[in-house]
Amino acid sequence: MAKVTLEQWRMFQAVVEHGGFSQAAEAVHKSQSSINHAVHKLQESLGVALLEVRGRKAELTDAGRVLLNRAGGLLEEAEALESVAESLAAGTEAQLRLAVDVLFDYEALLNAVERFAAEYPHTRLELRETVLSGAEELLLQQEVDFILTARVPQGFVGEPVSRVKFVPVAHPDHPLHQLGRPVNREDLKASRQIVMRDSALKNRQDAGWLGSDQRITVSNVHTSIELIERGLGFAWLPQTRIRDSLSADRLLPLRTEEPWERDVTVYLVYADRDRAGPAACLLLRALREGLPPIE
Repeated sequence: MAKVTLEQWRMFQAVVEHGGFSQAAEAVHKSQSSINHAVHKLQESLGVALLEVRGRKAELTDAGRVLLNRAGGLLEEAEALESVAESLAAGTEAQLRLAVDVLFDYEALLNAVERFAAEYPHTRLELRETVLSGAEELLLQQEVDFILTARVPQGFVGEPVSRVKFVPVAHPDHPLHQLGRPVNREDLKASRQIVMRDSALKNRQDAGWLGSDQRITVSNVHTSIELIERGLGFAWLPQTRIRDSLSADRLLPLRTEEPWERDVTVYLVYADRDRAGPAACLLLRALREGLPPIE
């Protein structure tokens, strides 16, 4: 059997969609004879009749209906492949790899990804959510193209993009809220603390842990929030991730003797800034535009 071509399938599809050879020729800007030839060669190669001409209209045979249905998916895939090739030829990245510390503003991240997906649908995006030194490790191991992190690796330059406030919080009914006075360090050390595990595999670090005898360690910020909302402990959490919990009174900031709210700067760090193409630039611009300016 002679090989069939995508062009032959396209001509066959055009004849069916537009109701005849002359209509298809006008729609795809080809001569009627070339349309006739393409469909004839397709039927000849397949060894099956695809169309029946009734009067001035070409209608599908049963076999033609089955094959057209399969060909539709093939042609869509071919068009998508050509679109990807055009993007790549224009210098658009095939894939972007971004590591984001969990303290980063989640809403700003999702909005930026939504905009990126609309403008660069053929660029694959891999998001890695990290804790503490996890993003730094991925960058040093060349597993990501850029990171959003509070820790700039040695030898790299970090561009400040946002500031995140960490707030000590507990459930409104937690004993720490019932003391009738500001809590001190000893009060906190005697209470259960929910701690985020460093996502790095090597050189893990703790941040904000007071050495409490009671401790629950988790690897996901959502788990930490859920545990605290159930009254199982306290923690310092990024305000960007607990807005809803605070407004709904599921969490309440602790009144402390010391000013233990702390601000953390989030930096954008490139593995190689010169390799950032148009898709990366759009994603990072969307991220910056979705964040309040650093004061």
